[in-house]
Amino acid sequence: MPHLRLRKFNTRNVWKGQDISNDLCMVVRAGNMVFVRGQTGMDLKGKIHGINDAGAQTENAMRCLKQLLEEAGSCLDDICKIVIYVTDRAHREAVYRVVGKWLKGVHPVSTGIIVQGLAQPELLMEIDVFAVVPEERGALPARKAAVKKPIARKSATKKAAAKKAAAGKAR
Repeated sequence: MPHLRLRKFNTRNVWKGQDISNDLCMVVRAGNMVFVRGQTGMDLKGKIHGINDAGAQTENAMRCLKQLLEEAGSCLDDICKIVIYVTDRAHREAVYRVVGKWLKGVHPVSTGIIVQGLAQPELLMEIDVFAVVPEERGALPARKAAVKKPIARKSATKKAAAKKAAAGKAR
């Protein structure tokens, strides 16, 4: 089954004035794995929130992240790894406080990186996430079908064993 690619776009429509043309998307679901494009202070319509406020940008990023995960059949609880980029060490506390509020009790592995800059100068932080949907809660249809086959074979085996036992009793 092909990967599920949601919210496809081309960079020429996002980064005006730059000679870049890449076909991308906001989230990819590959089996039970979910990869989300880095989220920032830019909302899903392209508007930047929280100019000069790393905490407000992080609130926006987490809100968008939650929505994108849900669109892919996942949720915040499925996050396994998070990478947080900040443009200044001074933003770290505000960013991590907001992330901690949204991911309370999730316990993902986390990496923090201080970078010189992001795609637009107004952006102070970016969050990159990898999530895995538990098998029992949401494998894609192709994976569910694969699970059904062994169950059907097991039933046939049980029926054959029952027939054999019945034949032995009849003697």
